[in-house]
Amino acid sequence: MAVNYMTKEGYEALVKEIEQLEKVERRRISGQIAEAKEKGDLSENAEYDAAKEAQGMLEMKISKLKTILGDSRILDETKVDLSKVGILTKVTVMNKKTNLTLHYTIVSEKEADLKAGKISVKSPIGGGLMGKKIGDNVEVIVPAGIINFEILDISHA
Repeated sequence: MAVNYMTKEGYEALVKEIEQLEKVERRRISGQIAEAKEKGDLSENAEYDAAKEAQGMLEMKISKLKTILGDSRILDETKVDLSKVGILTKVTVMNKKTNLTLHYTIVSEKEADLKAGKISVKSPIGGGLMGKKIGDNVEVIVPAGIINFEILDISHA
């Protein structure tokens, strides 16, 4: 079992998403199935088949999210080791080629949001920065090639 560390907010958002799927989406799809059944012969009823397929996909998604939730642990951000890049650290890096300074917060896959500067610990950049210290030069392999970063700062997320 791989432990998935999350912020309290990320954990609570995952709980809410599961509740939404179970309470609202299940009811909506059940209504679609009932409506399709009323139309008669199920053997040639495309609406029924589509609703049943949607129901299967929903149940699979709920199951996957519950597995993620079960494997998740809330990490206290104030107790994060700032001597090296790790999950729930904010890292400031400089792209050595462009001299651009970038800020990333390393988070779990479920909490990743590139627009907010939150990158997954399992992403190429997030994974490449893990365990590195201030002053380290890091080569990160990304789909477009290799990016060279210098780690300038590590702080609380």
